Amino acid sequence: MGYRVIDKDKFYRKGVFRHFSQDCKCSTSMTARIDVTELVDCSKKTETKFYINFLYILSKVLNSRDDYRMGYIWQTDELICYDVINPTQYVFHEDTQTCTPVYTTYSENYGTFYRNAQEDIEQAKQTREYGLDMENHPNWFDASYIPWLSYDSLNIELPDGYLFFAPIVNWGKYREENDRLVMPVSVRMNHAIADGFLIANVFRQLQEEIKAFCEQSIVI
Repeated sequence: MGYRVIDKDKFYRKGVFRHFSQDCKCSTSMTARIDVTELVDCSKKTETKFYINFLYILSKVLNSRDDYRMGYIWQTDELICYDVINPTQYVFHEDTQTCTPVYTTYSENYGTFYRNAQEDIEQAKQTREYGLDMENHPNWFDASYIPWLSYDSLNIELPDGYLFFAPIVNWGKYREENDRLVMPVSVRMNHAIADGFLIANVFRQLQEEIKAFCEQSIVI
């Protein structure tokens, strides 16, 4: 786990960071629907899992910009930027109606990531323990699929004053609209390190990366 310390006096968002980390500690979130028609079709044609394909694309987007990889070390009051952030996905157990976190290391190589995600999911299916371990996984972001509903809005609230900078992303069941398949995605980030532009940019990049992903040859 590598990271670099950000000089807060030279940080390009230092005014915004100071205000939302001291005066008005809060988060900001958006929910929007993205077009996944091509990704669904591509996944079927290649006999790969749509869920893992989207998780890979999401991880790639969130690793593409420093703002999405920020962290805070409260013991030393340091703002940091991780070299890479990895997705914490979840396995739902039908028998207990509970979830188990799945820590999957991000790799830009699609085949490597796909195989790792598959193995991690299968291993998590063997337990019913919650097993969340944030202390030993500081550079992991939350990526949670809500398959039971194609929702319109979702809010994740954290305690006031808690400087938690990792993105929290949820997505729901896709549905047909105007002959296209659209999927609700919710992105929550701390306002100290992200604003409306940066969160909206996640959705724009997701759409661009889906297009690029479906145009290339998929090799596992």
